Amino acid sequence: MLAGAKAKGSLTLHLSELIEEGAILPALRSHSKKQILQDLSERAGQMTGLEGREIFETVLARERLGSTGIGNGIAIPHGKLATLPRIRGVFGRLVKPVDFEALDDQPVDLVFLLIAPETAGADHLKALSKIARMLRHPQTVRDLRASRDAASIHHLMTQTPPAG
Repeated sequence: MLAGAKAKGSLTLHLSELIEEGAILPALRSHSKKQILQDLSERAGQMTGLEGREIFETVLARERLGSTGIGNGIAIPHGKLATLPRIRGVFGRLVKPVDFEALDDQPVDLVFLLIAPETAGADHLKALSKIARMLRHPQTVRDLRASRDAASIHHLMTQTPPAG
């Protein structure tokens, strides 16, 4: 169970448990879907001590099942790794949007990579849901696109999201 999670009842998950400021790339210059996944996986490797290549291969295998581009310029690639001790995230704001084969066929400029232990079970799905809910708020998305530094992006992601 994640730190801060309740032993009984529903999981209380905060994005501050998933992502730290050092895991945010505010001006990612990747030019393809594959390069985005490689760049974010490399940063995830630096943050977790795992091999970036292993993370990349895991996320790419999931991506081959269907694009994780959810629309509105947003993608949430994800995967599970046996050696990962806890759920972690890496975020990239692309300088120039890239085709990600998204559901709405729009290019992507905001990418939240989520990796979880193979044993995460429902916690992995709850983390994906939490990220998707945060990225559904139009003002939050506008603010993320306007932010130019990791500290601002981290603050936006970890503050309490607006109601609704």
